[in-house]
Amino acid sequence: MLLDLEHLREEYDKHALYESNVHPDPLAQLQIWLTEAIEAGLPEPNAMTLATITPDGRPAARVVLLKGIDQNGLDFYTNYESRKGREIAQNPRVACVFLWLTLHRQVRVEGLVEKLPEEQSDRYFASRPVGSQIGAIASPQSQVLPHRQALEAAFRQWEAAHQAGQALQRPAHWGGYKIIPDYFEFWQGRRSRLHDRLRYTLDGQGGWTIARLAP
Repeated sequence: MLLDLEHLREEYDKHALYESNVHPDPLAQLQIWLTEAIEAGLPEPNAMTLATITPDGRPAARVVLLKGIDQNGLDFYTNYESRKGREIAQNPRVACVFLWLTLHRQVRVEGLVEKLPEEQSDRYFASRPVGSQIGAIASPQSQVLPHRQALEAAFRQWEAAHQAGQALQRPAHWGGYKIIPDYFEFWQGRRSRLHDRLRYTLDGQGGWTIARLAP
């Protein structure tokens, strides 16, 4: 059966986006929109699609969770030996996208990635639920598994060791990254597909230049 996707359509008319009502700092504007997504009760409002690039130019994208935002950039955590970790090590330039469909909003971010300090990764790892800590230790992320049971067996082994008193330490191959952005685009859906798109680019003097793009 063929899906009739051509006639799937929704009118966007919830909000508007003007140069006069956005924050001059895009990281602050992102925090405003993220707060509104949280207050609206949207599921996983901090989910973002992260795109990396292989050495031969092949793009790869997956969803990760934003776990920190400050004046310097965006933080997320993962296995450094995963596919995305290996690709970041070879090319630290990434892009990410936030999508809040209920609010008819999207944010694009581009920039360079660097590892977070080890002590920050240690603090975040220690704050995670025990199951998540064990999962990060037990899973050889992005590696081929012979079967599901192998992963579950590794988890049970670490779980038993922890219950017997062994401390859970952050593995050296797991930790945080910070995206240091140099490009933002805020997208607000509007009627008749006349969407608002505001682009932020660095002005070379430590500030940002805002420009409106055609939808």
